[in-house]
Amino acid sequence: MESLYYVMSWLCHRTCEHCYEDRFRPYRGADLAGVVAESVANMPRIIDHLPARMTYLDRRDPDGAGGYREKPGSVILAGGEILLDPVREAVLYAGIERLQGRYRRRGGVKIIVQTTGDLLTRRIAEELKELGVWMVSVSGLDKYHAGLETAAARESLRQKCGGILEQAGFELLNKLAEQGREAADEGHYFHFFGATADLWIGKLWPRGRAWRHGLSTAGIEDNFCHQWSGGLNFLETRYSGSEVSIDPRGDVFPCCVKTKRPVGNVVERPLEEILGALRGNAVYEAINAGRPERMGLTHGWSEEKFREKSRVPLVTGGIYENLCIGCDAFHDEVLGAAELVQISGAGSGDRS
Repeated sequence: MESLYYVMSWLCHRTCEHCYEDRFRPYRGADLAGVVAESVANMPRIIDHLPARMTYLDRRDPDGAGGYREKPGSVILAGGEILLDPVREAVLYAGIERLQGRYRRRGGVKIIVQTTGDLLTRRIAEELKELGVWMVSVSGLDKYHAGLETAAARESLRQKCGGILEQAGFELLNKLAEQGREAADEGHYFHFFGATADLWIGKLWPRGRAWRHGLSTAGIEDNFCHQWSGGLNFLETRYSGSEVSIDPRGDVFPCCVKTKRPVGNVVERPLEEILGALRGNAVYEAINAGRPERMGLTHGWSEEKFREKSRVPLVTGGIYENLCIGCDAFHDEVLGAAELVQISGAGSGDRS
């Protein structure tokens, strides 16, 4: 598989207004203990249920013999803020060591640690390098993070993090192209991003606090499903382009946006088993093709009906239109209803 996005903990030190997940926030007392305990308990089982090999065939790199070159995939470890003290060593560091041990003799793996950046220190950067982290992804460079509203503040954080990471032995990914080099599988790199207008996440997903605050500017033409970290190719696990998202409970989603319901739980079942059971299912094949408007065709939902369900009135007036809204409605009205039928035993469950 080319990529796994594993959210290791709900714990965060921020409550950013643009965040797609309400559970990313500060916790205290018994709530903090519970969130940390959940992550600590589930992490080993989640990692043990990941694919036997984290490699993929790169369709962008033919091998000259009719096939494609095999390359190590990536596991992105994130929060919340995974560098916070209660989870940094017990969850992140322990998880990195477990991943390295699992894949060291199985084709390898590239580990990426995602952080907002403001908690990064020289000691932490050196520890990440010693653990074999391939890349540090600093994700907090946007106006929505408190204290970073101005360009000057964001540049200050960029300079601070860049200096720390370079001193620890990481290279800025953007410099490689300028030098005519490519990132090596055994290297150590870093890069920066944020929810800015030039990136695909800039319009913000209609999720969590971003949705409640009316911040998403995505329209009906903005198909988050048909792009990286969307559902596109999530079932094509042997080839480039495949990624799924896993949350701290082990729930699996075909996209980082997160469908209204998970497709399975990797604490309970191996990921390959979960995804294998979805192949051939018209609902998930539509997501896999990046065509969410087609997920209901075998359930009486035409593309026109799906688009109708993708429109909702806003409390501030006007109409919001995005395919993620239609996907949510389909999960609630069709897949949710099918689950109730199966649980009650009132039917055959042929709509599942």
